[in-house]
Amino acid sequence: MLSKNQKKLIASMAQKKQRDSHGLFLAEGPKTVTDLLEAGLQATLIAHTINWSLPPSCHTESLQLIPVTQKELESASHLKTPQHVLALFKQPHYSINNNAIYNELTLVLDGIQDPGNMGTIIRLADWFGIHQIVCSLDTVDVFNPKVVQATMGAIARIKVHYTDLPAFLQQYREKCANPIYGTYLEGKNIYDNPLIAPSLIVMGNEGNGIRAENTPFITQKLTIPTFPAGTPTSESLNVGVAAAIVCAEFRRVAAYSR
Repeated sequence: MLSKNQKKLIASMAQKKQRDSHGLFLAEGPKTVTDLLEAGLQATLIAHTINWSLPPSCHTESLQLIPVTQKELESASHLKTPQHVLALFKQPHYSINNNAIYNELTLVLDGIQDPGNMGTIIRLADWFGIHQIVCSLDTVDVFNPKVVQATMGAIARIKVHYTDLPAFLQQYREKCANPIYGTYLEGKNIYDNPLIAPSLIVMGNEGNGIRAENTPFITQKLTIPTFPAGTPTSESLNVGVAAAIVCAEFRRVAAYSR
């Protein structure tokens, strides 16, 4: 059974201030919790029903395993329909000063606000073998429970960094000659342009796109064309959908250029 203090701590994970203060985040559901454990992230508390069991490869030192009923799980969960297990994990910290960012295809997110979009993009990165995501400081928190849930376990494998974006882009330009691509409505047709990796792909805010202070660092503007060209259509694509198309095209070009 969960204590009142444990329930209070789990409830507090809805607030970024509390997540950062405790250095924790909440994960729910068998796949997400198991993926995080198997990736080596350190859990401090796991509340579970009889329908979930700890993966054999995981160690239980300093881990609170708390059996609960389905009703108890529902009372503590942040989900409408919780599934068997929830856990508190220590927030991992990654260094942005690593060579992988300069030697691989890397996503850059400028002010993404919607947790669902953020989670989808992390999941896409995992699918397309993109291991690093660099975010502006005002991009939605990767440890937001809604983001964690939307990643479907991909958060276990993707390193997400938060930084001053203009400073990062300037440093990237100074350190290497890799392209920095940006998605714009007025960009060049992504299907008609050579796409090079390693490079950066900058995706903009859902409503405002890439901010003006980041535009000077973009070396090539790309757009996903409408079809047929010139016909009335939607104003723009959802950023999660756009990210999927862009990542797929980069990986398609890479596959056929070998």
